[in-house]
Amino acid sequence: MSASDPELVRLVGLWTAKAQADLCLAELALELADPCPFDLVCYHAQQCAEKYVKSYLVSRQIDFPYSHDLRFLTGMIEKIIGAPFCRETSALSVHASRTRYPFEAPDPDRAEAERCVDLSREVKQAVLALLQNDGFPIARQA
Repeated sequence: MSASDPELVRLVGLWTAKAQADLCLAELALELADPCPFDLVCYHAQQCAEKYVKSYLVSRQIDFPYSHDLRFLTGMIEKIIGAPFCRETSALSVHASRTRYPFEAPDPDRAEAERCVDLSREVKQAVLALLQNDGFPIARQA
């Protein structure tokens, strides 16, 4: 299968649509007056980045383990492209679980939430560029 395979294009589109939905939620939540649920902003930013990364792995028909570890997942992309890929995003991995459950760690603040959203946007742009270079049709995503 390749970018000319309609089923693969559909699957990649499903992954990117879910990723974009997470980003939209994170961005909307940041617009809330305090007290904003910054932990949930960080969680959805992490989910956005994870799903965009996985969309690229799907496009290359690479099986990936059930993992939220962005360092590991982006490492899989780095092996494909032979170059570093959004190294800073590994900082998002902690938000895959820390923000979903009550831990003793302090909740993130606005600055951390904004940083997480910015990182997820970087992943989005990088993945969409890779997909486009591979010939996948990229629908306009806000």
